[in-house]
Amino acid sequence: MNQREHLDGSADTLDEGRGNDERRIDELSIYERIIPRVLRNMLVASVLLLGPAFWFYGWAGSIGFAFGAAVSYVNFRSLTSGVEGLADRIVNQSSREKGGWIVLRFVVRYGLVGAAAYAIFMSSSLAFRGFLWGLCVPVAALMVEAVWAGYTAFRRG
Repeated sequence: MNQREHLDGSADTLDEGRGNDERRIDELSIYERIIPRVLRNMLVASVLLLGPAFWFYGWAGSIGFAFGAAVSYVNFRSLTSGVEGLADRIVNQSSREKGGWIVLRFVVRYGLVGAAAYAIFMSSSLAFRGFLWGLCVPVAALMVEAVWAGYTAFRRG
């Protein structure tokens, strides 16, 4: 390409620009699909780990596990919406999200998890152990997501 074509913006340069934009859009769409996939992984992991929770802790532990998994699922959904609201508040000056409301949701969410854990702890130690297992379900879901991301990266490369 000569200097004149470079200054005029030849078709090659424009195509390269479009390629970069399309690549960025593809990357954004990949990241947008992660959260629903992690939520689905959480549901699958909850169902798969219910058996071992019953095996180790019996009915009380499996009920505690189910409750912990449900709390962690709701907590993760709330966390994602809170982070999206906070990001919207930071990026957009005309955002409808109020900063105090976002922070209050974060505090209330952890307060509810603490209150549920305390109530279960006071009722049954086995149920509390199952509850703690249930709170770890997002870790399993994120590990599955990390394996999936590694697999797709190696498959493309």
